[in-house]
Amino acid sequence: MPWKKIPLDDDLRAAIELAQRIKKEGRRRQIQLIGKMMRSRDMDPIRQALDKLKNRHNQQVSLFHKLEALRDRLVEEGDEAMSEVLRLYPQADRQQLRVLIRNAQKEKAANKPPKSYRQIFSYLRELAEEQES
Repeated sequence: MPWKKIPLDDDLRAAIELAQRIKKEGRRRQIQLIGKMMRSRDMDPIRQALDKLKNRHNQQVSLFHKLEALRDRLVEEGDEAMSEVLRLYPQADRQQLRVLIRNAQKEKAANKPPKSYRQIFSYLRELAEEQES
């Protein structure tokens, strides 16, 4: 778990690491101790870090849904949707994308496994990651 990114003091971090190693009843008591330790600390930075981690996951899921919808439009509409992709991702290779779209359309018509369909999504995901950094 990415709990290591959460701002905890050394005592609390050590208690959490110990709780992860302990089994059964000892673990329950250790978790109670962690709860007692947390009551005496400021929870705002911890809550903010947890919200940030959760929000990052939600943003990533949202991005994947947008990319899936864009991929579906590319396969269905072809060149009409291509202009939107090039507007969103100017660094996109038009020729490579056209080849992938054409192959995906052929695979769909022939009821073959959607290899190019997946490759389009991977390519769009790479473009989105490049644009983020």
